[in-house]
Amino acid sequence: MPRFKPIHRGLKLLPVDFDKQVQPGSFEHALCQLIDHELDLTAFHTRYKNDHEGAPAYDPAVLLKLILLAYSRGIVSSRKIEAACRENVVFIAVSGDSQPNFTTLAAFVADLGDLAAKLFAQVLLVCDRQGLIGREMFAIDGVKLPSNASKARSGTRADYRRQLEKMEKAATKILAQHREVDALPPEPDAQRQARKLERLQREAQQLRDWLDAHPQDRKGSKGSVRLSNRTDNDSAKMATGKGVIQGYTGVATVDAKHQIVLDAQAHGTGSEQELLLPVLEATKAQRTPETAITADAGYHSKANLQALQEAGIDAWLPDTGYRKRDERYAGQEAHKAKPDPLYDKGPHAKKATLYTPKDFTLAPDRQSCVCPAGHTLYRNGANCHHGDHVGIKFQGAKRDCLACELRTHCLRHPDKTPTRQVTFFRGKADPDHDPLEVMKRRIDSDRGRAMITWRFQTVEPVFGNTRGNKRLDRFTLRGQTKVDGQWKLYCLVHNIEKLAHHGYAG
Repeated sequence: MPRFKPIHRGLKLLPVDFDKQVQPGSFEHALCQLIDHELDLTAFHTRYKNDHEGAPAYDPAVLLKLILLAYSRGIVSSRKIEAACRENVVFIAVSGDSQPNFTTLAAFVADLGDLAAKLFAQVLLVCDRQGLIGREMFAIDGVKLPSNASKARSGTRADYRRQLEKMEKAATKILAQHREVDALPPEPDAQRQARKLERLQREAQQLRDWLDAHPQDRKGSKGSVRLSNRTDNDSAKMATGKGVIQGYTGVATVDAKHQIVLDAQAHGTGSEQELLLPVLEATKAQRTPETAITADAGYHSKANLQALQEAGIDAWLPDTGYRKRDERYAGQEAHKAKPDPLYDKGPHAKKATLYTPKDFTLAPDRQSCVCPAGHTLYRNGANCHHGDHVGIKFQGAKRDCLACELRTHCLRHPDKTPTRQVTFFRGKADPDHDPLEVMKRRIDSDRGRAMITWRFQTVEPVFGNTRGNKRLDRFTLRGQTKVDGQWKLYCLVHNIEKLAHHGYAG
C-alpha cells in the first residue's frame, strides 16, 4: 500500500500574519491601499461624538473595507459579512480582527447617503491619475433590478381608497356578525374571526396613514400619474424581459478605454428617456469636446436629440427601428413574439375600424380625392403641417357627407362632425434639420454601426460583472438615496478591480 502525508481538516490553531494574507495585485490589496492612503474619510469621522464620552466605535475605514470586499465576493447580507469576519482569514486580516456586528454593518450601508458619491469621485481621480480614462467614448446604459419593495402594494391613490373601502366594509360585516352571536355560546372559529377583524382594522389604519402622508399621486415626466408604492414610494413598477418588477434602474456611464464607470445613478423609473440629460450633466466635467456619447434606443427621443444637438455633443443614439434596417439583425423578430409584460390581459371591447387615408384614392393632379362611398373631397390645404410632417389636406362637402350611409365607418363622432377630412402626408417638413432624421442617417452609416458595436463591448461587460460575478440580483435597501448609494458602491468595486488588474499598488 502506498503511503501519503496526512491531510488535516477541521479546527487547527496556526500563527497568522495578517499583513501576508493581503497579497499584492489582489483586489483586497488595492482596496486597503486606496482607503488607507488615498481616500479622505473626514466626512465619516465628523459623525462620531465620542471624543470624551461613550464607547469606542468601529473605524469607518474598516467598515468600508468590509462592505466593498464582501460586494466583490458576491456577499450582500450583513449577517454573512459578520460571519466572514469570524471565519474567513482575508476578511479577518482586512478588518484587523474587528468583527463588527451585522447591525453595525447594515446601518453603515444604509446611512452612507451622499458620502457614497464623494467616495466614488475620489476613486475616479485615482483611476484618471493611473491613465485608465481615455475620454474618447462614453457609453450610457441602465439595468433594471428589483428592490426591497412589494409589487402587490403598488397603485394610485384611487386604488388605495377602493382598497380601504373594501377593508372597512369587511370589518363592518364581521362586527355585525359578532353582535348577532354575542348572546349565543362561543363558536370554535370565534378567535379566528377576531384575529381577522384585528388584521383588517390594522391594515385599514396603515392605509389611512399612508394616504394622509401622501396627499398627491406621483407624477411622471410628462405629468402623467405614476404608480405609488406603499413599501418604497421611490421605486417603480417596470417591465423587463423576465416579467414585471418593482424596483430601480441603475444607470452607468462607462469610459471605453478600460471600462471605468464614470457615473452611477439609481432612479425609480423605467423610462430611460428622462435619465439621459441628468447623466450628461453629471459627466460634464469628465467630457472633452471630442468625446462621443453612445446610448441604446431607450434613451432616444426628440427632446434628448435636440438637447444634444444644441449642446454640440457628438452623440450616437439609435432609434427603436434601427435593427430592422440593419442586415446584421435579420431574423431577430422571430424571438420577439412574446407580448409586453405590462400589457392588459383582460377582455377588450373591439373598437370600430374607421377608414384611413389608404382607403381614399388620390387624384393624379392632387387637387381632389375620392372616398370609399365614391364622393369627391376637394383640397383645402396644400402645405399643412402636423408636427414635423407636411401634407395635403382634403375635405368633403356637407351635401355628400351628411346623407352618406358610411358615416359611422368614416367619422369618429358622426353625431358631432359634419364632414370628413383626410390628409396625405408627403414626409418630414425639414428632414435635413430634423434631429430624428439626422440621427437616423448617422446610425445607418458605417460609422454609426461601428459605434453601436463599440457601445456593446464597453458597457455590457460592466453589467455582466456586477450581476453575474458579483451576484447583484436585487437592491436590498429602500428609498432612492439609499439605493443610489448601494449602486455606487457596486460600481466602485468594479473600478477598484480595474485598478488592481492594471497594477495599482502592486
